[in-house]
Amino acid sequence: MYDVIVIGGGAAGCMAAGFAAENGRKVLLCERNDKIGRKVMITGKGRCNVTNACSLLNEFIENVPVNGRFLYGALSRFMPFDTMDFFEEKGVALKIERGNRVFPESDKAVEIVDALHKFLKDNGVKKAKARIVKFNTENNRIISAEDEDGNIYEAEKYIIATGGKSYPLTGSTGDGYNLAKQCGHTITQLKPSLVPVNTSDDWTGSLQGLALKNIAITVRDNDTYNEVFHDFGEMLFTHFGVSGPVILSASSHMKNMRDGKYSIEIDLKPGLTDEKLDARILRDFGENANKSIANALSKLLPSKIIPVIVRLSEIPTDMKVNQITKDMRHDLVYLLKHFTINIESFRSLDEAIVTSGGVSVKEINPKTMQSALCENLYFAGEVIDVDAYTGGFNLQIAFSTGVLAGKSV
Repeated sequence: MYDVIVIGGGAAGCMAAGFAAENGRKVLLCERNDKIGRKVMITGKGRCNVTNACSLLNEFIENVPVNGRFLYGALSRFMPFDTMDFFEEKGVALKIERGNRVFPESDKAVEIVDALHKFLKDNGVKKAKARIVKFNTENNRIISAEDEDGNIYEAEKYIIATGGKSYPLTGSTGDGYNLAKQCGHTITQLKPSLVPVNTSDDWTGSLQGLALKNIAITVRDNDTYNEVFHDFGEMLFTHFGVSGPVILSASSHMKNMRDGKYSIEIDLKPGLTDEKLDARILRDFGENANKSIANALSKLLPSKIIPVIVRLSEIPTDMKVNQITKDMRHDLVYLLKHFTINIESFRSLDEAIVTSGGVSVKEINPKTMQSALCENLYFAGEVIDVDAYTGGFNLQIAFSTGVLAGKSV
């Protein structure tokens, strides 16, 4: 018999277990993998974007497009600076990069996982390799949990922190949703969020592997031509379409996705006005008067994208630049400032960074993370229907809700 059983050994589960134990509870952490923190290990391409160092609560909430207000209670009790203090006190030196993204100075996610492991050990948290698949309930209360091998675990209180359904190889296969349903909870529609997108343009595959830095993107709803998202940063062309930080963030704004509904305009030279870009092109053309347009653009653009730009500009490939008219040049400027990609669909949930959807926040007390339907059940992390943009916000949500659940029990 334990005071608390935490189901899931990710960021939220480790915080919940550790803080419950630190406050005197006898805690068992059930994790289906051999090791804790499998998903933490791969965040930020193995560097682990620990949090976002924004100092204002409202600023953080603005970066949570789905049910952000639900998080006021959790975030006000454990803010990004609390997360930074937590890990630095455990010997992890941190650094802040562009966009207030916080990483270990070593750029190694394993330091974060090791700190969580030590936190659990120092506070006496017991661990069991177990995949919990069933709750036995009575009178709106869990009386025991059962794993896939039929073993029974008993506690006074239970915390579900199993993550979502994204990256199933890390153990996030949706077990928490099934457990929540057994207690009467509503699971909102599960969708990929922060996910790469497929494109319908026949030329995107030729740009596979090309990374564009310091570009600006604008996402448009083609039904209304309204701008739904704008950002500056990095992106990557893949064999299926596009990915990278600005694309992942953009995906959160593409609602009711269908083929052709959205397009992405890329400003390849956001630091230059149309007039300055035109002057730059005119100067390059002057230096390469007897060359073809492809050769004249070599100083302005990555070599891989030049054939696509030339094709879309409809300027004959063999035309010498001294033959290009002013109107042709102005059209080229427009193309470079509005390089448009047509979106076909999201990639699968398996490739998403986070799962959008989950346990309805209407059925969870935001001040405690306690279930409104089952008196001894609590939730933490991605299993809840909240998700944010890239930049350390989602991991901070896991830490904050985990801490609140752990202290509440």
